Amino acid sequence: MGKIAQGILGGLSGKVGNIIGGSWKGIDYIRIKPSSVANPRTEGQVNQRNKFTITLEYIQATSDFVKIGYKSFAVKKTEFNAAMSYVLNNAVGGIAPNFTIDYSLALLSRGSLSGVLNGTTDLTTPGQVTFDWDDNSAEGNANVTDKAMVLVYNPSKKESISILDGAVRTIQTQTITIPNTYAGDTVELFMAFVSEDGKTVSNSVYLGTGTAA
Repeated sequence: MGKIAQGILGGLSGKVGNIIGGSWKGIDYIRIKPSSVANPRTEGQVNQRNKFTITLEYIQATSDFVKIGYKSFAVKKTEFNAAMSYVLNNAVGGIAPNFTIDYSLALLSRGSLSGVLNGTTDLTTPGQVTFDWDDNSAEGNANVTDKAMVLVYNPSKKESISILDGAVRTIQTQTITIPNTYAGDTVELFMAFVSEDGKTVSNSVYLGTGTAA
């Protein structure tokens, strides 16, 4: 049984008829329980579920990175949900039912900090990926103390390896160790910068795909 604590437009907790109310992160909400439908698996519904599923797999696998990368967008929502919404609406494409994620558009961090300049990667050393970039610490709002955030995403294993407080901009290189089990797998490579206090990030950049050695 539901209770209405503050009148019909607020403070509803539980269910009253087909109206469901509650509170999440201090925000009261009311929604209507959807009516049952004869065919819950229409083409449109299936397509939307497929898009949601591939996005969920991607964000779940990169959630540690996203937690920092979407901090400024976690307003009345979590960093995870903010990233889900952005990628789902901006980076999922392809022809149904074979939807894909365009990694160049699937930002894992979003922010106003000056980004990565001329980022490159090297996968020739077994068990390692090296990220390199040019020092742009004197440009824009970049600082010499900004730290590299690097990530290696393995789509086939639905997991990633990342360093979230790596080398500063002036060092211009960061090596990350990856599991031996990644050898031969296709991996997707991303990088961003975060300020020393962790409050500001750059947009992430997609540095391409490669085969782990």
